[in-house]
Amino acid sequence: MECTKRITDDLIWVGANDRRLAMFEGVYSVPEGVSYNSYLLTDDKTVLFDTVDKAVCKRFMENVASALDGKPLDYLVIQHMEPDHSFTLDAFLTRYPDVKIVCNEKTLALIKQFTELDIDALLVKENDTLDTGRHTLQFIMAPMVHWPEVMVTYDQADKTLFSADAFGTFGALNGSIFADEVDFSKDYMDETRRYYANIVGKYGPQVQTLLNKVSALSIELICPLHGFVWRSNLTAIISKYVRWSDYQPEKSGVMIAYASVYGNTENAAEILACRLRDKGIKTAMFDVSVTPASEIIAAAFRWSHLVFASTTYNAGIFVSMEALLNDLVAHNIQNRTVAIIENGSWAPTSGGLIREKLSKCKNIEILEQTVSIKSGLKTTQLPELAAMAEAIAVDFTGATTGIGEEKESEAASIDPAAMFKLTYGLFVLTAKDGSKDNGCIINTTTQITASPIRISIAVNKSNYTHDMIAKTGAFNLSVLTESAPFRIFEQFGFHSGRDTDKFAGQSYDDRTKNGIRYVPEHTNCVISAKVCESYDYDTHTVFIADVTQTLVLSREPSVTYQYYFDNIKPKPQQSKDSKKGFICKICAYFYEGDSLPEDFICPLCKHGAQDFEPA
Repeated sequence: MECTKRITDDLIWVGANDRRLAMFEGVYSVPEGVSYNSYLLTDDKTVLFDTVDKAVCKRFMENVASALDGKPLDYLVIQHMEPDHSFTLDAFLTRYPDVKIVCNEKTLALIKQFTELDIDALLVKENDTLDTGRHTLQFIMAPMVHWPEVMVTYDQADKTLFSADAFGTFGALNGSIFADEVDFSKDYMDETRRYYANIVGKYGPQVQTLLNKVSALSIELICPLHGFVWRSNLTAIISKYVRWSDYQPEKSGVMIAYASVYGNTENAAEILACRLRDKGIKTAMFDVSVTPASEIIAAAFRWSHLVFASTTYNAGIFVSMEALLNDLVAHNIQNRTVAIIENGSWAPTSGGLIREKLSKCKNIEILEQTVSIKSGLKTTQLPELAAMAEAIAVDFTGATTGIGEEKESEAASIDPAAMFKLTYGLFVLTAKDGSKDNGCIINTTTQITASPIRISIAVNKSNYTHDMIAKTGAFNLSVLTESAPFRIFEQFGFHSGRDTDKFAGQSYDDRTKNGIRYVPEHTNCVISAKVCESYDYDTHTVFIADVTQTLVLSREPSVTYQYYFDNIKPKPQQSKDSKKGFICKICAYFYEGDSLPEDFICPLCKHGAQDFEPA
């Protein structure tokens, strides 16, 4: 019996779930199963996007027949020829012999390699289009995301991106189809990270090329070949791909992977973890002989600092540790700080061999503080572990304070093009003081110099965020786009952070290297900065700050003040018994009265009388 899910009025999910699969690609465990997604577009011409794995062929065939409801199938778009998306191709073409296959030249070559089929395909190239009636499909090449033939398809009518293997996740779909139907951050983000790191992680530059291509598009729906469809908060998943593909860590903390035969190396690793926790630094530990390598690789993509502790085995690195390191190097890990602990009863050599393997990776800093154990850790070596913990802590902070925050280094990724996003617009300014996160809306920021890249921001002194920046000297600026809904301006502009958690209820917890949160949705760019000067101007403080990091998230236009007034801010409702008064141009607050006091401050958005107009 068919089991389909409707995505839009004329788009239907016709894929299937496999909960019996033990190892995806024969390598990666999938305890929660996997979904094989296929989508049917029922326009004037019907279009099927990809087929599925042989394990779910019967259900897939039933689903397609049911969704077509007697209509002929006109096109089959093959975006990816990996067998989990094409193994049913032979059987499918037997059932639908008149369907026209749409693919690129590399895909056609792979079809001929995997099958004996003689296919007269409609070959497409970069940005070619196919009209199906109401819809126009645009084809975008995405080589090595994660096979050379991969392409994605953009539906110009409904602004849908059929993303092939990009933005996918492990795990079967348990009745839901949309990411917002589940607690994605809590229940699925780990598997999404594991999927990316292991399946696509090696190809960061190619992923960035694809991200740059699609950033020029207005996307409202993402339909991947595995996992959930994204229809809201798309920036939450896109921003992860931006970070992962640039090999930038998500979290400030230390991943400790250890290989221990009799527990002595494990003992040293645990003592180090305790010393790091004493300094307020988060840790995650993995026994490489027990934990699947795919989980440890995902953790390496997540955490900023890595520790490898291994016994020496047959004059080399312990077997499971060596396999992990080979896998990690093959997945192109970069931009991490590493510490090494070695053990060996008569010839401890694993440390040097670990260093040699990791030297093949880009931007890997290996700390000088190492610990070498002969058989078991001795009391006299505890200072060595303490020194290693301190060296890691110093790397976090740039000082021996032991506070577990990420350092702001000159090597932080700064894209000068991020400055082109700045307009006379509206921005979410965020800061952090201790464990307190906060943000507010501002409308004034300017680039002052190009070398160093330096900006200014003007912040109302009545804002709690102002006080946090004055105290900590650091902030993030999220550049809002024209798609930003009014709720974002309400969230950050109409309440005080002194008595409100402005991030309450949000599914995202994205932070830059300075540890400060930013807004990943409806944002085209994030700028991190460190204050170097400040000037008092009565109601406002102007902060001058050096840019320490930028994240370019999309090419969507930045919202301007005028665009906000014309298209986002709710229009005042006309009342039958109209009253005299003034309306705040920022938040639409109504002040009743014949005249507005010159020193009046809006109780919602805190703007002054100059931002009011007669009702």
